[in-house]
Amino acid sequence: MYSQLEQGLGYHFSHPSLLENALTHSSYANERRGSLSSNERLEFLGDSILGFVVADYLYRNMPDRPEGDLTRVRADLVCERNLARAAAGIRLGTYLLLGHGEEQGGGRTRDSIVADAMESVLAAAYLDGGFEAAKGIIERLILRELPQGRPGNFDSKTMLQELVQRQKDQLLHYTLVGETGPDHDKCFRVQVELNGTVVGTGEGKSKKKAEQAAAEQALEALYPLEYAQARTQG
Repeated sequence: MYSQLEQGLGYHFSHPSLLENALTHSSYANERRGSLSSNERLEFLGDSILGFVVADYLYRNMPDRPEGDLTRVRADLVCERNLARAAAGIRLGTYLLLGHGEEQGGGRTRDSIVADAMESVLAAAYLDGGFEAAKGIIERLILRELPQGRPGNFDSKTMLQELVQRQKDQLLHYTLVGETGPDHDKCFRVQVELNGTVVGTGEGKSKKKAEQAAAEQALEALYPLEYAQARTQG
């Protein structure tokens, strides 16, 4: 059933149920009233695996690049857009299990959904075949084209973290404060706090996008000159 997808991944699953779970969107699971689990827990695990593998790769293969550059290159590689590109290359969207509303709303080609599914597949491969299985997929699909020169993906969260850390004992914290809309078209609202004080609020179609929007608002309020310069250069 998934032979072509496995061919694209370059990995064959010993336990196909793990791959099926990775392809199960919450809208599909909700329509079946709990008889299936969505891929959200796998997405959580896959995000961490991806971040570690990419960081390790960049550290070993870019010995002359400073920490700030490595951080921004990593952001380029693990961003939603790049994961969606990798997913499109193996037609991952065609294999997703989506609820009726998400299907009608074009969920198979929505970057946020296919990018999350890509992370879920990485976690499924890790659980099925160990760390090397997930690492192999990441190297084949995500690390095949390293960004050259200045990273092109502007990461507001990373920039905010770097600026805040100029001073000691600073604590940033992102909190989901609300969500609206049906399962296939949710809007998330996130606020970012600096040392317990709200410094930015943002909304987005995914939690990650909402966090980026909150970070952008915080940058505009706290570091307007640095933020404007970075946006111009990016």
